[in-house]
Amino acid sequence: MGKTADLTVVQKTTIDTLHKEGRTQKVIAKEAGCSQSSVSKHINREAKGRKRCGRKNCTSNRDNCTLERIVKQNPFKNVGEIHKEWTAAGVSASRTTTHRHMQDMGFSCRIPCVEPLLNNRRRQKRLAWAKDKKGWTAAEWSKGPRVWKKSGEAQNPRCLRSSVKFPQSVMVWGAMSSAGVGPLCFLRSKVNAAVYQDVLEHFMLPAADQLYGDADFIFQQDLAPAHSAKATSTWFKDHGIPVLNWPANSPDLNPIENLWGIVKRKMRYARPNNAEELKATIRATWALITPEQCHRLIDSMPHRIAAVIQAKGAPTKY
Repeated sequence: MGKTADLTVVQKTTIDTLHKEGRTQKVIAKEAGCSQSSVSKHINREAKGRKRCGRKNCTSNRDNCTLERIVKQNPFKNVGEIHKEWTAAGVSASRTTTHRHMQDMGFSCRIPCVEPLLNNRRRQKRLAWAKDKKGWTAAEWSKGPRVWKKSGEAQNPRCLRSSVKFPQSVMVWGAMSSAGVGPLCFLRSKVNAAVYQDVLEHFMLPAADQLYGDADFIFQQDLAPAHSAKATSTWFKDHGIPVLNWPANSPDLNPIENLWGIVKRKMRYARPNNAEELKATIRATWALITPEQCHRLIDSMPHRIAAVIQAKGAPTKY
């Protein structure tokens, strides 16, 4: 990293741009991701108008544009496949040269993020939903949605010791609002409409009293079959509880998904031996969630809405 010759095209461009803006070499090095000496050598070389020694480029700008287009059109192909397609276009280059050029363009090989499937129709619905909620303030979200979400603990080696013959898992329901979390409910059977309504009756309603008192609230849930069943809709109407309309496949809009992430990270060093120990660990970890954490998550809703609109309904970083 310390050698100027090791700088990528992206790094060199970053250095040149920031140097023209009058930034210090220390700041430039941090932004470009290289050593300060590399920044200094590159700036001095550019000032003196010298070019680095080494083998002359064997490809033209047109060839490089072709390579960049191939990579962008086929981001899941490996270097060998991209190299084969590039040479098939009439470019004479080795596999190593192909790889180096890809790196110089700023491409790096990473494990792709897994996002819920969002076809064009679902994206449009998400976009319409976000535009409809664009005017909601953080305060409105705070007194509005209370979030319930089913979370099944997967068979995770970090949560179970290898000596357990049949790895345990549990299904748990939890509630949150900007004021904090409600009680957990561990389920023993598959969640259908009847089981879900029982959870609402014996856990959600007490949680509403705990978190909201006599204040009005809007209930938020995803579109799981038990949630969207006609019998469940009737239950909400009979109890006079308004339900927030929600777009499909949108965990990035649901703050409790981030809350479950916090719980899992706090549990990463736990080693429960059985289901009961796992439940106890989850309860203890859930109890550590502070109202401040919940408030920050709910407070992020206007930013999530803006991100969906900017992405035109596509998945966001949340």
